[in-house]
Amino acid sequence: MSRIVFMGTPEFAVPLLDALTRTPHAIVGVYTRADQPAGRGKQLQPSPIKQLARARGLPIFQPPTLRAPDQIAPLRDLAPDLIVVAAYGLILPRDILTIPARGCVNTHASLLPRHRGAAPVMAAILAGDAETGITLMQMDEGLDTGPLLAQRAIPINNDDATGTLTPKLATLAAALMIETLPRILTGDIAPQPQDHARATMFKQIKKEEGLIDWTRPAIEIARRVRAFNPWPSAFTFWHGAQLKILRADAAPKKSDAEPGRVIELGKEIAVVCGGGALILREIQLAGKRAMNVKEFARGQRGFVESLLVG
Repeated sequence: MSRIVFMGTPEFAVPLLDALTRTPHAIVGVYTRADQPAGRGKQLQPSPIKQLARARGLPIFQPPTLRAPDQIAPLRDLAPDLIVVAAYGLILPRDILTIPARGCVNTHASLLPRHRGAAPVMAAILAGDAETGITLMQMDEGLDTGPLLAQRAIPINNDDATGTLTPKLATLAAALMIETLPRILTGDIAPQPQDHARATMFKQIKKEEGLIDWTRPAIEIARRVRAFNPWPSAFTFWHGAQLKILRADAAPKKSDAEPGRVIELGKEIAVVCGGGALILREIQLAGKRAMNVKEFARGQRGFVESLLVG
């Protein structure tokens, strides 16, 4: 039986920790980010990983940093054979990377070296990739630059958004880790260096980047709608109020109207773009519930032929 420390924070990491708790190995510590304020009352809420660890009676650690000597010592005292990382949110310095005999393995939601960095699921959708996947990587001091231990791909469906694709990848991550873990712990796996010349890097998205520029091609805007769902949402403005575009498809343009103009396109309601048109499926006006665009248009008769402002 090996000693494993797990490091993770969001819902994406939950299936992986859950799977590890069902192995014969000892989870000697769970590291997760500090509780964050949430909801209208801004009450501190534990991360999904903390909630699971608490339910399973696992030791929980929430250091603000892993670079201070007084934070490294408790981890060293746990004497882990392996550290498993999944969307933890803190950088692991060299002093920690060298603690476990079998190293630190990161679970990354892309097919490295493609889409290193933050938000790899969002990055794959924005890029129009046909597939993405999970990579198990031996961690080094770089950002997602370590050698590869295992990979598995899945297709990106035309209707996949970040909110639907992420759970699929979380399930895949758990399965791949459980399958690969015995060879990691015995050292019976040869890490493969990444081809750094093929690497792409994705920066963290800011909320304001969800604002739609209707002069851009419809296919690009459609990808942004999917990639930014559920956060930060692709949005525009209608009569001064924010209007979120939750689901949409790209189509050839059949109108000479200016970009941002809402039109009827056959039986559909669409917005003219710089190239093509964006067929609206589901939208949400600020302060209102999400609804089918045709339902919205029946209640807002001036919506069709109006101009959306980006």
